[in-house]
Amino acid sequence: MPSKCMPLDDPIGSYYRTVGLREPPVLARLREETAALPNAGFQITPEQGQLLTILMELLQVRHALEIGVYTGYSSLAMALGMPMDGRLIAVDKSAEWTAIARRYWKEAGIEYKIDLRLGDAKEVLEHLHTDIPANFFDFVFIDADKERYDSYFEHALHLARVGGLIAIDNTLLGGSVADPAINSAAAQAVRELNQKLVRDERVSMVMLPMADGMTLARKRE
Repeated sequence: MPSKCMPLDDPIGSYYRTVGLREPPVLARLREETAALPNAGFQITPEQGQLLTILMELLQVRHALEIGVYTGYSSLAMALGMPMDGRLIAVDKSAEWTAIARRYWKEAGIEYKIDLRLGDAKEVLEHLHTDIPANFFDFVFIDADKERYDSYFEHALHLARVGGLIAIDNTLLGGSVADPAINSAAAQAVRELNQKLVRDERVSMVMLPMADGMTLARKRE
């Protein structure tokens, strides 16, 4: 048995994408349009989108929060897996990029599920603490500016219900977290959060070595 993850280089990568990936056409079109934009690397991979969708289905998520939207691929993937009465609060500061998101949410027929809150994430989250009770959200997805990741995690932990799941993207950050010579603010922030999470008894956690790393943290009693 292998002791580490298999790299998805061809031919195994091609095989995996053939038999292991279902990407709805609307998501594929959004991914292709985003690929031509600046900062296209902000977009999650289709494999991650598929994971988010099935997590919504498994957990029967009715209340979700997303911190960092970009062009809306992850929002759309989540909303597609939520029930008809499910609602997602999506937080982002860019009206330009989220205009693309809105277009695809409408095309997919799920725009009514998504409440887009434009503004600085820190300020929006502080307002949520007064507008929404603690222990409310079934699921929180964090994929925004890395320097604030610890703050976003603490907000998420307060707002998530016991048993709720917090997903954090980019926890491998292109490998920079494992290189002590890299001391950028982003690398240091994610490195510190990773070290915190593995010891944090408030959550059960697993780091998935998919794409740029995604950590799942379940809020404990």
